[in-house]
Amino acid sequence: MRNYKFRLYPTVSQEDVLVNNINVCRWVYNKFIDYTKKGTVSQYDLQDYLIELKQQESWLYNYHSKMLQMVCVQMSGSQKALKSLKENGKKTGSLRFARYGEYRTFIYNQSGYKLENGKLTLSKIGDIKIKQHRIIQGKIKQVIITKTKSGKWYCSVTCELDKTQPPIINFKKVVGIDVGIKNFAYDSDGSVTPNPLNLKKMLKPLARIQRKISRRQIGSNNRKKAIKFYQIIHERITNKRKDFHHKLSTTYARKYDVAVVEKLQLTNMVKNPKLSRSIMDSSWGTFLQKLEYKCKLYVEVEPRGTTIDCSRCGNKVPKSLAVRIHRCDKCNLVIDRDYNASINILHKVIPSERRKSTPVEISKRSMTQEAHSKDG
Repeated sequence: MRNYKFRLYPTVSQEDVLVNNINVCRWVYNKFIDYTKKGTVSQYDLQDYLIELKQQESWLYNYHSKMLQMVCVQMSGSQKALKSLKENGKKTGSLRFARYGEYRTFIYNQSGYKLENGKLTLSKIGDIKIKQHRIIQGKIKQVIITKTKSGKWYCSVTCELDKTQPPIINFKKVVGIDVGIKNFAYDSDGSVTPNPLNLKKMLKPLARIQRKISRRQIGSNNRKKAIKFYQIIHERITNKRKDFHHKLSTTYARKYDVAVVEKLQLTNMVKNPKLSRSIMDSSWGTFLQKLEYKCKLYVEVEPRGTTIDCSRCGNKVPKSLAVRIHRCDKCNLVIDRDYNASINILHKVIPSERRKSTPVEISKRSMTQEAHSKDG
């Protein structure tokens, strides 16, 4: 399966119809929430209840049937996710009603859509202008229409590809990657990528617009305009972060066939009050997810000992987060701590004899970095 995301440019009248479809799906979803208050209901029971709703509310027949049926699928998925969280010991409540503005998606599955000549044709809606910047491969299985908080419309096209041959993997093209806050990625070949920290750069504009929102009267048009600008800033931050993740993951996927990374426990890591914002801003999980589907082979290893162990001799060198240089008293290796960790990550899946291949010139570069940091 492959997804393509395109920008939609509906007219004013078409946008009203799209918003109306979203509100109808939200109304049906909230009816399902009320129906499932007594307990978990199967998807088949939800479909039967949808038929009863159509009989009670005849105006539902004016909307595409598959679109309403996908709300049943969504509700069933929400119940399964809630059940899974409870089984894992998480504290959860019941499913909540979707408020206006929170529900921004509807789905056309299997039928009711057509994409050609720069137009997306949806059943009972009409032709919508679409910016198709890529050629679609495979058979279209469903179309997801989404409205962002800033008011933009997007279309996600899910396609089923034909059976292809498995990729040929060259195990010599392997790299260990260590992600961090100061340096977003440091690999075992010595390449380092600084962390852009897009949210941190936009904290002042966000604080300014939040103060502006607080001064506006609730329900006024000026408050709505300020909220929309606030949402636009967050959307820009998200787009910058996604662009950075896509470019970096594509670089690694084209250069290497095998990517070895740490198996991070992000839920526990964000509990640190001093680093939680930087960790969330870095969004390592999203980057690793992109790296996983782009690389030919993606391997996760346990992070235990990757920072403490010496990549050359295996000696344990404990260090705090403030210490950025790894210094081994046994073999006199002096390198960046993230570089040392990336090599150890690579050693988790290859023989330890490769430790002898650690470049000597790394020590010179690391000592120069440490000298600059002391001068600063």
